[in-house]
Amino acid sequence: MSDSTPGSRGGARDVVVVTGAGGMGAAVARRLGSGRALIIADASRTHLDNLVEALRAEGHVAHGVHTDVSDRGSVEKLAAAASSAGERITAIVHTAGVSAATATARQIIDVDLVGTAHIIDVFETVATRGTALVCIASMAGHAAQLTREDEAALATAPTQDLCELAPVVAVEDDPMSAYLLAKRANQVRVQAAALAWNLRGARVNTVSPGVISTPMAKQEAESHSGGSMLDMLDACGIGRTGTPAEIAEAAAFLTSPAALYITGTDLLVDGGQAGWLRWHMPAEGVAH
Repeated sequence: MSDSTPGSRGGARDVVVVTGAGGMGAAVARRLGSGRALIIADASRTHLDNLVEALRAEGHVAHGVHTDVSDRGSVEKLAAAASSAGERITAIVHTAGVSAATATARQIIDVDLVGTAHIIDVFETVATRGTALVCIASMAGHAAQLTREDEAALATAPTQDLCELAPVVAVEDDPMSAYLLAKRANQVRVQAAALAWNLRGARVNTVSPGVISTPMAKQEAESHSGGSMLDMLDACGIGRTGTPAEIAEAAAFLTSPAALYITGTDLLVDGGQAGWLRWHMPAEGVAH
């Protein structure tokens, strides 16, 4: 099913690339894919093939490309496939990632940090006027405790040097700290990348979700820190998790003509959790 030539019935189409075949990726593909050529990327062939099959059954022109975002060469193959799939790449939404509940610190650094940097770097080379990239970060990035110097390094260091930076080395044995750092790095790296994208007539932003109802979030909720995560939803007043469709709507806005003057910024879609953490959380944390 994956790595086959995309269909072209109806002539050349605009192309939408979605990395990650999980809950958010599937919602984004369905929201943005109508009338366009969909390129879906994932490291799991099973998840990739299942989503591509489902999208085709729903009438979408969908094509799967098996991709490991931690490998620049793999991302370059994805960009090449997207560039040849239709008239132009109109949107890239990067949802692929791992979590602190299910991955090692090394995996988080390789996928969430370096992988996102590869997506930003490689797709900038094929972006044209009107192309928009949205990288899914996390509200966790707003909770990272980094110096201005560390943020500057994470924002501007060449991708091949990221793993050697002192703040990255410092979290190599701590999955949660690695996750916070990686997601903050996603946010500041997109800010720094906006200039290069602007010069191509293209745009790049991050969306930072809070707790969203996906299989990954379910695994996080069942982890040792999951109780605090769910308690925070009540404490901040929202009283529920978000849905993948709500993230898809944010991505749809940021990749649409309505957002042509928005680039290099982060959109929090978290039900007010980051604001509660900063201004209202008791000193002792979330009470059980």
